[in-house]
Parts: sequence; C-alpha cells; structure tokens
Amino acid sequence: MTIDTIPTPRPRPGADAATAAHLDRIYVRDLVLDAWIGIHHHEQGDTQRVRIDVQADIAPAARNENIRNTLCYDFIIDGIRDIVSRGHIKLTETLAEEIAAHVLGHHLARRVMVRVEKIDRIPGARLGVEIVREKHAASPAEVLPLPGEHQD
Repeated sequence: MTIDTIPTPRPRPGADAATAAHLDRIYVRDLVLDAWIGIHHHEQGDTQRVRIDVQADIAPAARNENIRNTLCYDFIIDGIRDIVSRGHIKLTETLAEEIAAHVLGHHLARRVMVRVEKIDRIPGARLGVEIVREKHAASPAEVLPLPGEHQD
C-alpha cells in the first residue's frame, strides 16, 4: 500500500520563510443556511440547505490581544449570509468562489479553504465542492502601467 503525501508549501522566492511557516488558522465550521442554489430545473424556485466550512490562514493573532490583529468570525459569517441572500446561485463552485473572494478581501487573510455542501440533494449523501485560494502579491509582469505611462 502506498500513501500519497501532500508536500508542504514552500515560501515564494523573496517571502520571509519564518512568517510563511507561522500562520494562525481561523475557522467557521458547519454553518448551515438555506440557499437558492442549483442549476437543474428541480432546484429552481426553492431553497436547499447548504453546509459551509471556511478556514482562513492569517499572521499570528495573539501577539497583543487586539481584535484588529485577527480576522473576526463575524466578518466571515456576515459575508457568507450576505452572499447567500443576494439571490439564486447556479453552482456550488460559484458560491465557494464568492466566499473565498470575500475572505481574501480582508487585509489579514493570506489563504482560504472553502467547502460548500448540499446536504439534502441526494438522501444519504452530501454533495459539494472544496476550494483553496491564496492572496498573491502582484509580480512586476502583473502590474499594469497607469494611463500615459510606458512599460519597459
């Protein structure tokens, strides 16, 4: 029997290895909401229960007991509720992407894992998607010139 291991991510060139190795993980697990979600005809016009898990990696938060040094649970939950309340979403992948974008919009978030499951779609099974997204600093090739500037 062989066991596949997931390699530990290495810091990007130029990243502070000590900082990259020391992250805190903030999480919200088992948040169950009614959502207008689904692409199939029988999923239209009614809500489905979804279970959402979010894990966000941030710089260590306990340095000085200051709430500004952490990502508040309410920021995550309120954002999810806002996204779900906007109306029908066709794909669970879309809901997961929107949640990830919301969390990564917080200045302290560096990496996020989002899992969205449809709880009742098929009796006895939970169907869903799990995504992982990271915030990357723009490389020189990704920085667009301002109008009137020339790019070398």
